[in-house]
Amino acid sequence: MKPGRRALGPLGIAVLALLFERPMHPYEMVQVLQQRHEDRIVKVRPGSLYHTVGRLEDAKLLRACGTDRAGNRPERTTYEITAVGRAALTSRVGEILGTAEREYPLFPVALAEAHNLTAEDVTRQLRRRIESIEADIAEYDALTAGAESRAVPRVFWIVIGYLRTQAEAEDQFLRNLVEEIGNGDLPWPGTPPFINPSELPDGSKEKSRVNS
Repeated sequence: MKPGRRALGPLGIAVLALLFERPMHPYEMVQVLQQRHEDRIVKVRPGSLYHTVGRLEDAKLLRACGTDRAGNRPERTTYEITAVGRAALTSRVGEILGTAEREYPLFPVALAEAHNLTAEDVTRQLRRRIESIEADIAEYDALTAGAESRAVPRVFWIVIGYLRTQAEAEDQFLRNLVEEIGNGDLPWPGTPPFINPSELPDGSKEKSRVNS
């Protein structure tokens, strides 16, 4: 197993990447991630981040390098990345970039089982999702404009372009799907009976619909 791989989930990668820039204390890490809108790609919760920092420290990927106190606030520990942490970070990021891993997001699961709802329910919910996606696209455009106006090198925000492209593709797919359901190009069952896959003679795992 590569150094620290088990510790490097999305939040672990984000923490090490911040410390790759400079030493920080956990509270500052939360602030920086939120200011950079990286909470759009990593679930940022203070409790989870502190826990992640502890795990990374146990794995020798980072270490405490100082403490400070602001007024009457509790003392804060500042951390820095170790050489092992740098190696683990670059190795894991490179591995992810080069490997198309299945991530199992929730939406495809719901889409696969959408036939269990009525056509009206599905189209209503998809229209809600489309509205949310379009709001995201507008936000990505605003973030892009802001980065360009501040002359931030594009290498630091290429993920925005990826997220926008992904959102735009989903938006178009869903609009087409809603139209197909609405005009009847995609026939939609009411409440169809289904054969249990375990009852199929050939043991197939495919879900079969019994036509009435």
